[in-house]
Amino acid sequence: MITEVQDFTPVGSEQEAIFLEGPNSRWKELLFVYGVLKEFIKGFRKLHFAGPCVTVFGSARFTEEHPYYATARELGREIVKLGFAVITGGGPGIMEAANRGAKEQGGRSIGCNIVLPKEQKPNRYLDSWVSIDYFFVRKILLTKYSYAFVVLPGGYGTLDEFFEAITLIQTGKMQRFPIVLMGKEYHKELYSHIQNMIQQQTISSDDAELFLFTDSIQDVINHINKYAIQGFGLKKKTKMKPSKILGEHIWFKKLHI
Repeated sequence: MITEVQDFTPVGSEQEAIFLEGPNSRWKELLFVYGVLKEFIKGFRKLHFAGPCVTVFGSARFTEEHPYYATARELGREIVKLGFAVITGGGPGIMEAANRGAKEQGGRSIGCNIVLPKEQKPNRYLDSWVSIDYFFVRKILLTKYSYAFVVLPGGYGTLDEFFEAITLIQTGKMQRFPIVLMGKEYHKELYSHIQNMIQQQTISSDDAELFLFTDSIQDVINHINKYAIQGFGLKKKTKMKPSKILGEHIWFKKLHI
């Protein structure tokens, strides 16, 4: 929740908004960097033992009765069968559905929640979560711990996450983890625009192969198995032991590992 503070000590979204307005005093800039560092450390500590994850993106606005909610719920079940934890933005809608499916299947269900002026509450199907003030920190955390990304129908935020993942891979900033765009009917104009970008030579034809476009959950699972598990040679390894000195055993217990 955003708390009311004096102008010289803004926090969370307020602090980020002031930072993006332009140059501030050196002291304010330093405080902002310190706040970002604290957010990263908090995220690293909480998610360090989450294990290999698959990130599921999608709208927070779909209710339980929506067909895409059912799709995301089934997808969550199937992902944990592969041995992955499911990590989402931690909120309602598609995020809740994927976390719910993972938990119902007995897998790990993780959330990386964003703190907004109109608070987005973590959904009730999370084994563990971390709440982050800054969108860019949250996006990095959702990327850092995942070997695959599944993008279901959503709004601006979902498309932002989809294109950022593709851009990181396209530019060689991130390894070629599998990305899946689900919902052919919903995304048909988006896919058409991507084909147009190829025709206009703003991207290459190879760039369209950086993601799978499908409606099939089985296609998603096969894709993840081939390009994440087999592609990166993932195997069941001895789990890292938490450090009591660093207080990591607390997070370890909360994750039910």
